[in-house]
Amino acid sequence: MTSPTDPRVDAYIDGLPPWQQAVCRAVRDLVHAADPDVAETIKRTRQPYFVLDGNICALLAAKDHVNVFLYDGGIVPDPEGIITGGHDNSTARTVAVRRDEALNATALAAMFRQIIANNRAGGWRALKRDG
Repeated sequence: MTSPTDPRVDAYIDGLPPWQQAVCRAVRDLVHAADPDVAETIKRTRQPYFVLDGNICALLAAKDHVNVFLYDGGIVPDPEGIITGGHDNSTARTVAVRRDEALNATALAAMFRQIIANNRAGGWRALKRDG
């Protein structure tokens, strides 16, 4: 990964069990690979966010899974059915990854690229309003 990282995100990931660290690092690599201008930050006190002209995604490790929150307003297609929650949420949907479950990197990377393109076009709120 060549994009700059935030040491606070490193600390969040390093504090997780090894399997959750692996999931978070894989997601982190995917979102940075989607666009080299993606930045990392911490919001909501300790939650890692990835941003570029708006939120792209956030990570939240739970007891038995890692949630990847996609900030897409429900407009990014999900042809492979990786969305596990928030189908009716107006701002974010969730991809939950459980222990020993494979991350669909191809589908998630495609979603990241679309969210970034939407952010650069004014964000999903503007796209919904104008579309």
